[in-house]
Amino acid sequence: MPFTTGGQTISDRLTAAKHSLAGSQLGKTICKATTEEVMAPKKKHLDYLLHCTNEPNVSIPSMANLLIERTQNPNWTVVYKALITIHNIMCYGNERFSQYLASCNTTFNLTAFVDKSGGAGGYDMSTHVRRYAKYIGEKINTYRMCAFDFCKVKRGREDGLLRTMHTDKLLKTIPILQNQIDALLEFSVSSSELNNGVINCSFILLFRDLIRLFACYNDGIINVLEKYFDMNKKQCRDALDTYKSFLTRLDKVAEFLRVAESVGIDRGEIPDLTRAPASLLEALEAHLIHLEGGKAPPPSQQQAAQQQFAGGFGFSQPQPTLGDAERQRYIELEQERLRQFEDQKKTINSANPFANDVAAGPAPPTTQPDLLDMFQASAAPAAASAPIDATNPFGSFPAQNTFPATNGHGATPFGYPASHPDDLARMTAQMSLNQQGVPAGWNTTTAAVSSNPFGAAAAPPMYTAPMGMYQQQTYGAQPMWNPAMAPYGQQYAFGQPGQLPPQQQQTIQMVHQAMAAKNAAQAQQAQASSNDPFGL
Repeated sequence: MPFTTGGQTISDRLTAAKHSLAGSQLGKTICKATTEEVMAPKKKHLDYLLHCTNEPNVSIPSMANLLIERTQNPNWTVVYKALITIHNIMCYGNERFSQYLASCNTTFNLTAFVDKSGGAGGYDMSTHVRRYAKYIGEKINTYRMCAFDFCKVKRGREDGLLRTMHTDKLLKTIPILQNQIDALLEFSVSSSELNNGVINCSFILLFRDLIRLFACYNDGIINVLEKYFDMNKKQCRDALDTYKSFLTRLDKVAEFLRVAESVGIDRGEIPDLTRAPASLLEALEAHLIHLEGGKAPPPSQQQAAQQQFAGGFGFSQPQPTLGDAERQRYIELEQERLRQFEDQKKTINSANPFANDVAAGPAPPTTQPDLLDMFQASAAPAAASAPIDATNPFGSFPAQNTFPATNGHGATPFGYPASHPDDLARMTAQMSLNQQGVPAGWNTTTAAVSSNPFGAAAAPPMYTAPMGMYQQQTYGAQPMWNPAMAPYGQQYAFGQPGQLPPQQQQTIQMVHQAMAAKNAAQAQQAQASSNDPFGL
């Protein structure tokens, strides 16, 4: 057992001190990330190395050679953590690191590695070190042959690399991807063997790689199946072998994911694997037999196979066929249901005393507004052509014509939109309170709500007009003077009290007419209520 101090062995501290004396911060960090402590490399050391890969003044060959040198250590912990550091940089660091490893012929030479430090569990962990080193070597070899990392390429239906690849190149690329997946699946462990931080860290990195690799593998298989019936005989034979090997690897991937779920990896990160039906494989084999001179598969079987993988393994069960008698019976049932619905609708309309009036009334013409003009006014003919209700005190005063717009946005002098149907009644209630000489400081909004027999919500307070005030002699109440406009009497012609533009005078006259119509309608309604024996 080596001597330790503060969790690190004397050998670790001597190696770090040697690099410190040489002035190599990079070498010191690599030594601290690959110590003999049975724990995963520290995050601060990995983050520093990832940052170094993006710095132009850091030598990538020096970094790679220092890590490869650490893999030749006789201690399994140092070798394992050096491989984890290399794997982490390949996944999350700059791609220059992977390019250098792929360009040089350096190999780890760990196929016969056995721990020589004599530590606890060294012999058992040596097996995992050899398997992990084999996968890292295969990952580097894949980058050397394809010039890209399968874990970083685009995936998906639209712009996925393997989903849009040509047939010849696709059939040559998938075997390379299969070799990398096989090397990863050889790292087979049980949940009981994941008993220390070092192997747990490597297992998480392998799990993430497997998810990405299998997604690319799935895209490639879907692309192969979509083009299967357009291939020649040799390509169909290779594609069929590829699909059979895919089904075999699917079971191994499911077993790896079960181990990942058992050790506590979030269930949301584990995909659900769905096997294709056996009929798909039978259709592929029948097509290949036909190309080799055998009996041709039935057209229905070929169409069913194409429909099964057209949506990307979204397989569905075949729909049952219906005869003419059953189809006619379903049509008659639908017609009977439609007739019952129409009868029920007529019954409801006959019980509604207002249904006939609504149905008899002409439909108002509708115009499609221009979506590009967001500030256009509503169509005037639509409001003018609507019939005037005698019981509506505001029926003869359309909202659009009552308050002519003062600007290009259709804003009224009172600040309310001209198209709001309740604004006129709200303003009328406010004006009637002003005519009655309400004392200053009294809450006019509360009084308006209390006089409302329907108990509506409180109306928003009136906005003061931009001109400054309204003529107090007309209303007999407190002037609505805006003190903020007092300093601007010289600039604005209507900024002083007692002045009112002709346009607002016309507006006030319209409001008085609306108020008189409202009072007449209320009196008529009160007289009708007194003559009603039911009190309705």
